[in-house]
Amino acid sequence: MPGASVKTYGYRWVVLFAFMLINVTIQILWICFAPITSEAAKFYGVTDLEIGLLAMVFMIIYIPFAFPASWAIDRFGFAKAVGFGAILLGVFAILRGVFIRSFGLTMVSTIGLAIAQPFLLNANTKVAAKWFALEERATAVALGLVASFLGIVLGQMLTPTLILSLGFEQTHLWYGVITAASAAIFLVLVRENPPTPASPPEFEARALMLDGLRSILRTRDFYFLAYVLFVGGGIFNGISTFVESIVRPRGMSITQAGTLGGVMLIGGIVGAVLFSPISDKLRMRKLIIVVGLVLAVPSLLGVTLGPSFGVLLASFFALGLFTTGIGPVAYQYGAEITYPAPEGTSNGLLVLAGQISVVFIYGMGLLSEWLGSFVAPLLIFAGLLALGCVLMGIVKESPMMKRAA
Repeated sequence: MPGASVKTYGYRWVVLFAFMLINVTIQILWICFAPITSEAAKFYGVTDLEIGLLAMVFMIIYIPFAFPASWAIDRFGFAKAVGFGAILLGVFAILRGVFIRSFGLTMVSTIGLAIAQPFLLNANTKVAAKWFALEERATAVALGLVASFLGIVLGQMLTPTLILSLGFEQTHLWYGVITAASAAIFLVLVRENPPTPASPPEFEARALMLDGLRSILRTRDFYFLAYVLFVGGGIFNGISTFVESIVRPRGMSITQAGTLGGVMLIGGIVGAVLFSPISDKLRMRKLIIVVGLVLAVPSLLGVTLGPSFGVLLASFFALGLFTTGIGPVAYQYGAEITYPAPEGTSNGLLVLAGQISVVFIYGMGLLSEWLGSFVAPLLIFAGLLALGCVLMGIVKESPMMKRAA
């Protein structure tokens, strides 16, 4: 329950719902080509790697726009900054649906969508801080990330079925219309602040962005956390981007590939819903992160070497459960250990760490073409993940959680 010194309002759930909705739709648009890589390559007459670029461009574009988006969120407020991203999202979603027959125009529209993404991703902890009490925030952040996971699940699992039933063009046109509607809902419903603050006075004030950035860069544990999210982002985005190519040599169809990608995200949703409330209740962040990372290593090995669809289903689910499932706790931990840096700045830097992992993803594609398999890149990821377990074992618990306890 919220503390006696602050009041929370029921409208916080309306704000969170509208924020979640646009995160669902942008993630559908990010991942929808991954489970139909071979079909899309035939449709456009391009290579699998070029289709992969339609997903990778989101990560590439994120890098130069991460700091401007965080600055806008902290300077103008999340309602205006995310609202700007929502407008870009709606416009370019419609354009991509209309001009889907042209690979060039599809790429241009995708770049527009990619510019919108950091304004959404970097605001997650800010929305929680503005509207939710401290003991609810990991849960609120979890729900925001669950929306992203749900969008990826829908994009992975529905797209192959929709392509077969509606056709390539109609599927993407409907995606554009639904996305534009979600953007309109956000613009109409969202407010910046509740009538009274959701934080005690000692947690309300935040440093200016540049001062906060300097403080963050002096925090050792933040670097270790950023490394974990960097590797985790490479694993998640790499497998999501190349899921069909990873499992195709083991005799999996495009619908099975879509199912596996979706199951990984279902695992992430289950983990976020499970681990974040536990973290809030126990007033512990570090332990949840470390346990997740340790269990993620054998899960990744199962994805890499699993010989059958059943083994792959279990491995993909477990990998999502123990990597993306601990993501909300990790982001909230980052916001807490860097206080009083602004939430948009700390959140933006951590998301940036995950997005920079695009270099790994591109390397995965090149290495797999050279070796004819994704086994070697995935084994490299398993080793890097094991190192992350060691680093997170060194970090200290969140000072805010110690005080709350």
